Amino acid sequence: MKLISSKKVTVYLSLFVALLSIVIYGIGYIVPFSVLYLLLIVGGMGLSVFFMSGYLVDRFLYSKIRILYKTIHDTQIIDKDLAQKVQSTDALHAVEMEVVEWSENRGSLVAQLKKQEKYRKEFIGNVSHELKTPIFNIQGYVLTLLDGGLEDESINRMYLERTEKSINRMITIVKDLEVISKLESGELKLCFERFNIIDLINEVLEMQEIRAKKNSVKLVFSQENDSSKFVYADKKEIFQVVNNLLVNSIKYGKSKGTTHIEVMSMDKKFLIEVRDNGIGIESDNLPRIFERFFRVDKSRSRNMGGSGLGLAIVKHIIDAHNQSINVSSTYGEGTSFTFTLDKAK
Repeated sequence: MKLISSKKVTVYLSLFVALLSIVIYGIGYIVPFSVLYLLLIVGGMGLSVFFMSGYLVDRFLYSKIRILYKTIHDTQIIDKDLAQKVQSTDALHAVEMEVVEWSENRGSLVAQLKKQEKYRKEFIGNVSHELKTPIFNIQGYVLTLLDGGLEDESINRMYLERTEKSINRMITIVKDLEVISKLESGELKLCFERFNIIDLINEVLEMQEIRAKKNSVKLVFSQENDSSKFVYADKKEIFQVVNNLLVNSIKYGKSKGTTHIEVMSMDKKFLIEVRDNGIGIESDNLPRIFERFFRVDKSRSRNMGGSGLGLAIVKHIIDAHNQSINVSSTYGEGTSFTFTLDKAK
């Protein structure tokens, strides 16, 4: 349907009224006017103008609203559905509401894109910074060995061991980035199974026992009276969740401190808590604790190793299970992480 402008509508109406007037004027010469006949002529003329103007205005509105719909929906409009909306007495109001809604959605989309762009820049900067440190370390050790340190038995082995440590850190960062990428893209498929969460936690405790002793942190697992609590989840990924939370607690725990692990029953779910009395987290940092590469104490955490992606991975895994994870902390007193898992039927 071709577009009709407001000027064309006016011209068409004027021509129609003029033509109708000429016809009536011509008939007046042939047939004598009576009052009734005049009323019929005027009434017919009024109705004709009414329907003609209504038809032209509908076409005019249709052509304009059609452009709006194409702009809003970025697609071809189904003429039949749009014509029905135009014929409605509340068409303009409905279109106005849709335009307002479209404008608000576009505004929020722009804000979201700006936020994502800022996050992307921060992420690239963080990745570069995290990889730059081990790369420069490796370069320094290798250059020292090439400049004669290789023949010096007092430093050659030590520098090679430090080089290996830096390489392992880079490998850890790359692997963790790969895991997060797969979780976000949905490539990493979860394998749900029924298993005892108590046994899994005991395995993690055994694996981290030496680390805890080295940091003078006591590990306490509260099992109540029931030693069997079966959940339905991906065992491998939940193992990583518990392990990451426990390692994080040991790293930031204070000397001679305590880390408590507890499994509590909540209707159809189990609530698992990892709680410590370590350095805690400031309230301003809590909302960002699950961001990639975010560190509460950057100098301390980098010296302890790790990729800075542990908590981000934990959050992604729990989200992939359609479960929730929360953190609460008081700076200087300790931190508590809690997450839920479905009970096995």
